[in-house]
Amino acid sequence: MLQKRQLGTSGLTVPAIGLGCMGMSEFYGATDETESIATIHRALELGVGLLDTADMYGAGANERLLAKALRGRRDEVVLATKFGIRRDGGRRWIDNSPAYVRESVEASLQRLETDRIDLYYVHRRDEETPIEETMGALAELVAEGKIGHIGLSEVSAETLRAAHAVHPVSALQSEYSLWTRELELDVLPAARELGVGFVAYSPLGRGMLTGKVSTDDLAEDDFRRANPRFTGENLTHNLKLVDAVRELAGEKGCSAAQLALAWVLAQGDDMVPIPGTKRVRYLEENLAAAGLELSAADLERLDAAVPIGAAAGERYAPAGMPKLDK
Repeated sequence: MLQKRQLGTSGLTVPAIGLGCMGMSEFYGATDETESIATIHRALELGVGLLDTADMYGAGANERLLAKALRGRRDEVVLATKFGIRRDGGRRWIDNSPAYVRESVEASLQRLETDRIDLYYVHRRDEETPIEETMGALAELVAEGKIGHIGLSEVSAETLRAAHAVHPVSALQSEYSLWTRELELDVLPAARELGVGFVAYSPLGRGMLTGKVSTDDLAEDDFRRANPRFTGENLTHNLKLVDAVRELAGEKGCSAAQLALAWVLAQGDDMVPIPGTKRVRYLEENLAAAGLELSAADLERLDAAVPIGAAAGERYAPAGMPKLDK
């Protein structure tokens, strides 16, 4: 079974590795509900008691999928979901207004078929709504027992401090991996100063750090086809970074994915990666990273091979970048 980690000083204890469920419903090509549910059930068998979703994944379909998979097993997991990204057809916008906070949580509770959400994140910051107002509304939901803990996603150190001053923030979820390390400069230190745990999404660089991803192999509707890091000269450059990871992985007798996850785990006991997968075999491969020990020399070598800012290209297409670090 996986060891447990505490998310900061909030008292929220979770497995050292969680499961990101987004790709089970959208963004990464074809979906298969039966296979996804089998993956969730296998995750529970292996002690992965942290499942991560959001109301916008599949426009609610992902939350309904988790509800179906967890029937009769709800108490086995810390269930995390997010709100704040509204969708209307192809249009998306951010809404953190107090009224939408309550509207969103009620809708998620219904889709998830539960009376509580253990960890509820602000998915993206709405700059039109003061973070203090959003946190005030979330604090009311904590008092009512509808949510257990409050989280933020992809916010700046300044926003994190302002939010935490209103009500304790238990977790900050942002992209973090060997090729996305910029938050080490100010956001991660602020989280640690405040006692906020860190949940790393895309800890495998959206699959790139597995060493198994080629743009030519991606489905036509896979969003990575438009991701700057997966195209043109950026891709050529980034594959060279992956080669360095694969080389060390080969020396240690593990996969590149396991090495990349072990690196995230080694960054601190307050760090919980949530690699996403919809297949049992990749789930099992990922979880084996928890038993991989990295020496100081291993970590130094990886730091040198993939330093902060090493990856070429922005993390998202141009439309998504303005929503980050707000």
